[in-house]
Amino acid sequence: MMARQPGAVVLGSDYKALGVVRSLGRHGIPVWLVRDDHALANASRYTRRSLAWPAAGEARRVEYLVELGRRYALDGWAVFPTDDEGAALLARNREILGQRYLITVPSWETLRWAYDKRLTYRIAADLGVDHPRTHYPANRDDVLAYDGRYPAILKPAIRAELNSFTVSKAWPADDAPGLVARYEEAIALVEPALIMVQEVIPGGGEAQLSFAALCRDGHVVASLAARRTRQWPMDFGRASTYVETIDAPDVERIARRILNALRFDGIVEVEFKRDPRDGALKLLDINPRVWGWHSLGRAAGVDFPYLLWRLLRGEQVDERRGRAGVRWVRALTDLPVSIGEIRAGRMTMREYLASLRGPMEFAILAADDPLPAVVEIPSALHLAWLRRMRDRRTVAARPAPPVPTGAPSGSCLRS
Repeated sequence: MMARQPGAVVLGSDYKALGVVRSLGRHGIPVWLVRDDHALANASRYTRRSLAWPAAGEARRVEYLVELGRRYALDGWAVFPTDDEGAALLARNREILGQRYLITVPSWETLRWAYDKRLTYRIAADLGVDHPRTHYPANRDDVLAYDGRYPAILKPAIRAELNSFTVSKAWPADDAPGLVARYEEAIALVEPALIMVQEVIPGGGEAQLSFAALCRDGHVVASLAARRTRQWPMDFGRASTYVETIDAPDVERIARRILNALRFDGIVEVEFKRDPRDGALKLLDINPRVWGWHSLGRAAGVDFPYLLWRLLRGEQVDERRGRAGVRWVRALTDLPVSIGEIRAGRMTMREYLASLRGPMEFAILAADDPLPAVVEIPSALHLAWLRRMRDRRTVAARPAPPVPTGAPSGSCLRS
């Protein structure tokens, strides 16, 4: 079988993958899916072919992609990851995979500073960018010695394994006994060296701001700024439920400085939270691949996956900025969050209904692609069961990568 028209291979099948599939498929670009446990993108009418992502280590998965490209002549096809591990796999194996595919993430030398949150905060310090106070305990005694503010969170430095800790992104603790108890739970799932203790920046989603961009060698080609107005949970959101584009010059200025220093290539979300105690923007994360609400870009005039596909193929992409006032919502999770906010007196029904007016992009629901919305609830229930079973089987995680003891090297940062 020959694949005559260049297309794209999407790694993963969750709602982020669904956004990529729709972005490319609506432009007539063939999209093949290498699916995981999720079902949403697999149900899309724009998925031309769906193949199982082998449950194996990185070397086997690289072999799988090489063989897939050889067997079906996928020369010039772009490969889009949808999670940190997929992005890392492409970056670390860029030389061999790039012989046939177009790789949509930067080199490993660049990507690792976003992939490993220990390095993310190191680069922030080097650039003079504020970030939450973070501690790196080596063992239980270090956790007992933590003298920072409460509430605090336990956070994985990398998300190499899928389990309740890495999927949650952060576990809260209100006091020292709670922190130690949570730490004991976490070390059953990941290596101790991968666990960070971090202060909680006060405020909910309204204080969490992002700059999303398409970059070429650190230069921003297309961009937008957004506010995570509602998230689940509201205090340290695991996932966005309602996002809106805004004008945020200070967010953009700091994010551009980071991306320029990294000489970043590809699409990226830089996340901040504004600290009400001092008004400063604190860097939370750098996501070097599609993020949860990336499909908002299409409605705002910046269709990130499609623009990246064009850029990789050598087409001219004019600079553009997404317009403010466009909303994105994932109804399945936003409705219970909104009900909780109304019950707590932090939002009125009138305010909730008003938030649903105006330009809107739904995460799952689409008139031209209805089936993913039909399978969303059954898929969510199935995933919850799979994660519970996976946690029970987890006995240890892979070894932690070493952390540099000095400042980031000059080869990574642009002077």
